[in-house]
Amino acid sequence: MTNSDSISTTKTVNKDSRLSIHFSLTLADGTPVDGTQDGEPMTFTLGDGTMIAAFEEILLGLSEGDKQQVSLDPRETFGFPDEENKHWMNRADFALDSELEKDLMIEFSTPSGEQLPGIILELKEDQVLVDFNHPLAGYELIFTAEIIRIH
Repeated sequence: MTNSDSISTTKTVNKDSRLSIHFSLTLADGTPVDGTQDGEPMTFTLGDGTMIAAFEEILLGLSEGDKQQVSLDPRETFGFPDEENKHWMNRADFALDSELEKDLMIEFSTPSGEQLPGIILELKEDQVLVDFNHPLAGYELIFTAEIIRIH
């Protein structure tokens, strides 16, 4: 065996890695939230905004084939619900063909063109209370990832 044979060529995930992973995201009680288990792996570059920082940090240092599972507190992911993110809106501002009901999630467009989910909390004759907190705010999340490929 030569010295060059003993040098490891194993790639590990670093802050600029492009990688393909299978992942699952569940609530602490096991309720599935998101994932790739039944489909193709997700391919992205760390830092491109595809995943939140807490999920990316879990992947750092892993190699192809490695699996990792971590429980994350709301402070590490989507924070806690904030009462200031609940807003009363005029019912007339909603499309006439929309059947509004409690717990319905609707996508709203911000002035900058971003999409923002809102959940209807309460309906009155001419007003609708919408919660713009992230739907996962306040939840402990279990993130499981397997590194399929480091490109």
